[in-house]
Amino acid sequence: MAGGCSIRALWILNNHDVVVFSRRFPVVERRWRAACKSENESCSDENVGNDLLPLLPTDSELASAFVDRKTREGSARGFGIRVAQSAEGSDSWVDDPITRHIISLYVNKENHVENHLLWPLILHIKGHYCILVLPLVEPRHLKAYARICKRPDCGNAVGMDESLSSLLLDLPSITGAFMVAHAVGDVVAGDTPEPEVVVSVSPSVGGLLDSLTGSIGISGRAKPAAAPVPASSTSSTALGGAIASDAPNSRPLDKDTLRNFISSSMPFGTPLDLNYSNISAIKLYGFASTDLPPADRKQPAWKPYIYKGKQRIIFTIHEAVNAAMYDRDEIPDVISISGQVNCRAELEGLPDVSFPMTGLDTARIEVLSFHPCAQVPEQGVDKQAVMFTPPLGNFVLMRYQALCGIGPPIKGFYQLSMVSENEGAFLFKLHLMERYKAPLTLEFCTVTMPFPRRRVVSFDGTPSVGTVSTTEHSVEWKIITSGRGISGKSIEATFPGTVKFAPWQTQRSISSGSVLGSVAGEDSDTEPEATNSLVNVEEFLLEKMNKDLQAVDLEEPFCWQAYDYAKVSFKIGGASLSGISIDPKSVSIFPAVKAPVEFSIQVTSGEYILWNTLGKCPSAATTKV
Repeated sequence: MAGGCSIRALWILNNHDVVVFSRRFPVVERRWRAACKSENESCSDENVGNDLLPLLPTDSELASAFVDRKTREGSARGFGIRVAQSAEGSDSWVDDPITRHIISLYVNKENHVENHLLWPLILHIKGHYCILVLPLVEPRHLKAYARICKRPDCGNAVGMDESLSSLLLDLPSITGAFMVAHAVGDVVAGDTPEPEVVVSVSPSVGGLLDSLTGSIGISGRAKPAAAPVPASSTSSTALGGAIASDAPNSRPLDKDTLRNFISSSMPFGTPLDLNYSNISAIKLYGFASTDLPPADRKQPAWKPYIYKGKQRIIFTIHEAVNAAMYDRDEIPDVISISGQVNCRAELEGLPDVSFPMTGLDTARIEVLSFHPCAQVPEQGVDKQAVMFTPPLGNFVLMRYQALCGIGPPIKGFYQLSMVSENEGAFLFKLHLMERYKAPLTLEFCTVTMPFPRRRVVSFDGTPSVGTVSTTEHSVEWKIITSGRGISGKSIEATFPGTVKFAPWQTQRSISSGSVLGSVAGEDSDTEPEATNSLVNVEEFLLEKMNKDLQAVDLEEPFCWQAYDYAKVSFKIGGASLSGISIDPKSVSIFPAVKAPVEFSIQVTSGEYILWNTLGKCPSAATTKV
């Protein structure tokens, strides 16, 4: 029964533990009821026989069970971590990391004396929402998990017949349920799993492109519109507790889009195609007899739908510059480029596209990989011929890692030391776009000094160029603002100053003897928060990891390994830093069609760090750039 993947139901809860969306699949549920009936007739297990739940819980029952689980497991987010208060029968009693993501609920059904076990529930957290997916398994698997939860050895004893690992290996539907949860999460959050393809804003930009283009990348670019879906009238049977927006900055839950996606991607509870691009394209254009591929061409798996409409090809080279700048003789600076060539080919039929990729030799490429649809016959030359049969929608044609031959776009040093217990003196001296010539243009550049453990009261200092602003825990220096980029020249920017912080106070953390014993008091100038009797395990562990970052002497209290830096953000236009490029005029299509080719390049900062030259910087070998 569980050889494939079928979904009994799914629920979406907001951060107030209210079910804002749910979907049940009666066809799959009938199979579950039949299996339960057969199981109960064939055998009777006195210990766990009553744990089988033949009926799905209501939304309110499930929400109540999820809240009870948090209390039972000792976790505010519903994860199962072994703590002192873990009880026999709970997920944390099993003491396996997988119970963070595959959980169980004890549902209190009306007219029943005891709670009933609901398992396996896939837990996926996306933004402000918790997504729970219940795949179809056999009743014997549910009984096996119930036995594991009640064993004194936590279900992991060596030599025992049953263990959680062996049980999950017998359930391939778990993998499918994970895919469903992640796909639903992407739809809920508005994240399409497509690379960004940047185009100029013109009347030709619309339709499928605007519907499906991802929203990653430069925040200043206009976001594409969501895929159009038929408007539905307000139903009197709206889900109980539905909330359009449960946080000030959260994205409203688009239930119409979600319903359309679920109905199309997993009709009757069986996942068929979880690719949001394919589903949206099919809903927009549908299937017709004219969509059939040519008789002499085999339709590839990555293009299940034949495009019909205005034809064009769009290429975008997107590079991220990662760097760790030390300005020390004993530690060399590290700089690298991560890039990818994104493509969107809106072409009818199944044509082949070919072009020469230039700059592969001069870019000093370290790592290079292509999409499975591409054929690359030539290797190790400056011009590399690329031929591919493009799939549907946006896709990554090529990924690469390269060295930056020009040198770092922002170079210099950052110093920070203490003047007194609550005042620090800093100095920046930077060179921007040194040896960078036109058409390379620095469109904006910002440097941020973070102070996660101190609250900024004021700062004093005037930079040689740009403006300065502060937040509660950072100082931000905007050197080049949008619309005032520099091209064909380098500039030097300096910024000396001081920053004052709120007085240093001592805060006692909450007692957590039930988890790992008491936590020693830590220094902080933040206000003490109200404590709860129940330990939030995830927050405790994260807090403890942060507190384990040791400070150095009192004279240099900012030199925590994770905080002793300034971060640079920038955007460069005009050309790629690796030297890789595409000539739109060299792109050819077979069979020949008239399709314009659009090409753009964007270069942004990745993890671009200026380490404090006066602090204890991590070595280059341990720095991730």
